[in-house]
Amino acid sequence: MSLVDAFRRLLAHPLTRSLDIDSPATTEVRRQIVLSNSFLRKIYDEWYRMIAMRIPAGDGAVLEIGSGPGFLKDYIPNLICSEVFTCSNVHIALDARRLPFRQASLKSIVMIDVMHHIPDSRAFLSEADRCLRPGGSIIMIEPWVSRWSKLIYRHLHHEPFDPRSEEWTFPEAGPLSGANGALPWIVFERDRGRFESEFRDLTVKEVSRFMPFRYLVSGGVSMRQLMPGFMFRPVRAAEALFDGRAWAMFALVQLTRTSGAGGPGVAISSRNR
Repeated sequence: MSLVDAFRRLLAHPLTRSLDIDSPATTEVRRQIVLSNSFLRKIYDEWYRMIAMRIPAGDGAVLEIGSGPGFLKDYIPNLICSEVFTCSNVHIALDARRLPFRQASLKSIVMIDVMHHIPDSRAFLSEADRCLRPGGSIIMIEPWVSRWSKLIYRHLHHEPFDPRSEEWTFPEAGPLSGANGALPWIVFERDRGRFESEFRDLTVKEVSRFMPFRYLVSGGVSMRQLMPGFMFRPVRAAEALFDGRAWAMFALVQLTRTSGAGGPGVAISSRNR
């Protein structure tokens, strides 16, 4: 066992250490971790407020993809909560590459730490484009590539992270173990021109890079909490001193659907019920 592997094992949260990452039971345990970790819960509270304030006004439902461990429904009324498998915190199990919603029926699709688990980003974006009404948004918070984050994601994180991948896909694996943590950065920054050419109805409205340290010291959903909750504000203040392009571990990305034929804001299509 290498020194890095030994360090990761030492930091692993005792509740998840022996669980299969692709099991729904692991998602249930991660929800317990989020709710009980005072530092991590403050991070989720901040993320949820960032997302909620960007939801466009008007008709249409709001879909969250990957709701399992979280509590975004406390911030967005009538949120449709979904997950890739059935678990206690969701309304519907779905595949983000084949969304069971009618054309132009959603005003927003939101997600946290999800896009980099979808094996085909292009298929997801095509489905999101179909389901969003004009003026609707995709709002996501995802891992991001920076000089600092490359070190952390490659050596301390359990998920694959390959900024050099030429594809917007990765081989199918388990629903949570399959990933490329660099995919959001690849699609919306490195390959931004290709994205704009292929998805002309979707405009990148915002890319905000942030949080070089707070998620790391919180322990996240798989490691031990490394800092008490009362240190949240001081660490957040310290982060403001660091340039996001060089230090960010995450980014908020907002896409807006700018054109296309709109339909009635009605929910799930009968063929996929």
